[in-house]
Amino acid sequence: MIPARSAAAMTLVLLLPSAAAAEAVEVGVYGDWRAYTEGATCYLGAEPKKAEGKYKLRDQPYVLVSHRPGDKSLGVVRIIAGYTYKPGSETDVAIGDKSFRLFTDGGDAWARNARTDRALVAAMKAGKAMTVKGTSSRGTLTTDTYSLAGFTAAYAAIGKACKVK
Repeated sequence: MIPARSAAAMTLVLLLPSAAAAEAVEVGVYGDWRAYTEGATCYLGAEPKKAEGKYKLRDQPYVLVSHRPGDKSLGVVRIIAGYTYKPGSETDVAIGDKSFRLFTDGGDAWARNARTDRALVAAMKAGKAMTVKGTSSRGTLTTDTYSLAGFTAAYAAIGKACKVK
């Protein structure tokens, strides 16, 4: 089982590389999601409610969704596995009857394009739970289950904080 982490621990996760690191400021807590601003970036994130797999050691997994309006980058979904994914593998994301395949890079999984990010965010808004399945570089299969309670409100909060319409 993954040890519980404080809200401050999530702010230590680097959302995107930047030349000048800004301090994350919490916008609010919405159900199981927390919303933040960090410089010109706004993001929301959550830890899984349930993490399954036969692993001995694993860092905390997260799902983050970010807006970077200055780069016209909105609603970008990032899954942080808490381990390095198997090279060339994909993650399977399921929300209700919708499923998505995300490509992996190191310990992160991403949608291949903005259209998939938009569809994933729409499903997250409409869903109750999200399941993420992945394979570590050691071949360990994991299944993480995230609650989507509060996602829509947290997404609206980062939109407002970053002045995204």
